[in-house]
Amino acid sequence: MREEDLRALLEGVRAGETSLEEAIGHLRALPFSELGFAKVDHHRELRTGFPEVIFGLGKTALQIAAIASSIVQAHGRLLATRVAPEVAAAVMQEVPELRYHPEARVLTFGYAPRQGTPEVAVLAAGTSDLPVAEEAAITAEMRGSTVVRIYDVGVAGLHRLLHHQEVLQAARVLVVVAGMEGALPSVVGGLVPRPVIAVPTSIGYGASFGGLAALLAMLNSCVAGVSVVNIDNGFGAGYLAGMIAGSAT
Repeated sequence: MREEDLRALLEGVRAGETSLEEAIGHLRALPFSELGFAKVDHHRELRTGFPEVIFGLGKTALQIAAIASSIVQAHGRLLATRVAPEVAAAVMQEVPELRYHPEARVLTFGYAPRQGTPEVAVLAAGTSDLPVAEEAAITAEMRGSTVVRIYDVGVAGLHRLLHHQEVLQAARVLVVVAGMEGALPSVVGGLVPRPVIAVPTSIGYGASFGGLAALLAMLNSCVAGVSVVNIDNGFGAGYLAGMIAGSAT
């Protein structure tokens, strides 16, 4: 339940338009819905401002569909991450109103990106980093932020990044996604006066150790203002970026 829904319910009781019994019926299911295999946390949006997000990896299509239906009905918006294409197709057989974003591997409902001056800039060093970058971008958009995407601007061709200086300076927060040696966040952090959220990806040759090399490089950045999320965690970066952008004045 969203805060505005709760306010409307209580106003209805005060105005005599909603009976006390009806209100209690609505509030009874507020903390969570019991699905047997999952307890869907419908109270989370009141606490944090955003509904529970489904982590699709390891869940069956029917499990995702049941959780998604419960969230959509209660909140009118949904984000499910790490959903493989074949699983997404099966989920949408059960909940056809969902939308699948194949590059980001996410399912959404109520996805309506705002237009306007970009608040969050999502940068990707290379094309291979796009799945993680798109996960971050769509997550930030679902949280209500305007997002600009700046892709394929890795340090092997630094002039490509410098071409976007005006946009970099205007954004409130920047998400920088990179694999290999993970150098791009440090470069970006040295150019802008805004928070930089670094996202290491598992892209690279053997000695990158599945993204560990990029993770350690980002953690050891000499640039102030760079924070780091876990390997391939585009969702975590996008969520945090949306929070920062939403709280900026």
